[in-house]
Parts: sequence; structure tokens; C-alpha cells
Amino acid sequence: MHSPVNWALLGLVIERPSYAYELARRFERRYHGALSLSSVSHVYTAITTLRSRGLIEEVAGTRTGRQPKPRYRATESGLREYREWLLGQLDEDRRRQRLFVLQLAALTRNPQAALGIVADYERTCLEQAAKTPITREPGAAINGNSELVERLISEEHRLAVGAKLAWVQYAQRELKARLPETRQ
Repeated sequence: MHSPVNWALLGLVIERPSYAYELARRFERRYHGALSLSSVSHVYTAITTLRSRGLIEEVAGTRTGRQPKPRYRATESGLREYREWLLGQLDEDRRRQRLFVLQLAALTRNPQAALGIVADYERTCLEQAAKTPITREPGAAINGNSELVERLISEEHRLAVGAKLAWVQYAQRELKARLPETRQ
């Protein structure tokens, strides 16, 4: 299963059993700006896929009333595969970073051009850092799940930007060492 939307919906079902329309609303609130649904019907398609793969199941006794709204919950298999998928994202992040460096290596014979790209990379990192909201101090009381999520996102971003900026300094030193003596 390759759809990040399907995985995100599975995560929401793991968090709390839900019916389709409720999942769509929760999805929009949680992933706004990071991931989007093409339409609410996308949720129904995802539910069909998740059920056929045995990752979710219908909660018994929820198809009652005039307009039945079956609720879905994650299966043990769903929990296990979601965990594996989450950990696989780390490999994907690492692969993308490695790909960037390998593509930058095409410019090693032109260190000045490579330095320009590294400078743009640094500028982009700093712009992204400036857009990240500052959260309360570590150790401060957490009043809800969304506050915890925001703090975790903020801290992950802060640390990631710090690591990227450290790499920028390293790359600049390495590339400047390749410049002809007259241009340093």
C-alpha cells in the first residue's frame, strides 16, 4: 500500500474507532497543510482498501438506526503494519537526503555552483525554521493531545534544521577546499 492518505487514515482509526465521515473531518483537522483528501469519497475508497488488507474491521453492532454509520477499528495486523510503515518513513527521509547529496555531487567539478546551491539550501532551511511556531518549554504541563503533537513536531523540526545547518557548514568547508587558490 503506497498511499500516504490510506496510512494516515489507518493512524486515525488506530487512535480512535470512527465512521467514514468522522474520519474525513478528523483527517482535515489533523493533516491540514501536510496531506489532503481529493474528496470525502476518498475515505470510503481507503476504508475498502484497508478492510480488504485486513488492517481495519467494522465494529460489530454499529449499523443501526435510519442511516447506519458503521464504525471501524484497527486490527492487530493493522497496528503491526502501521508501525512498520512509520519506521519505513525514516528510511525514506534518509533516501531523499542521500539523493540530494548525490545529485549535488554532479557539481563537484564546479564548486562555485555547488556552493550556490548549498547557500540556497541554507536559506531555505532558515526560512522554514522561521515559519515553525515556538512551543512552550520542555517540561511544561501538556493540556491535551494536540499540544503534545505540536511540541513534538516543533522539536523534531528544530533538531532537523540544526542538523541540516551543521551539514551546510561542513559542505561549505569541503567545497571551498576545492576552489582554485585564487578564488578562495
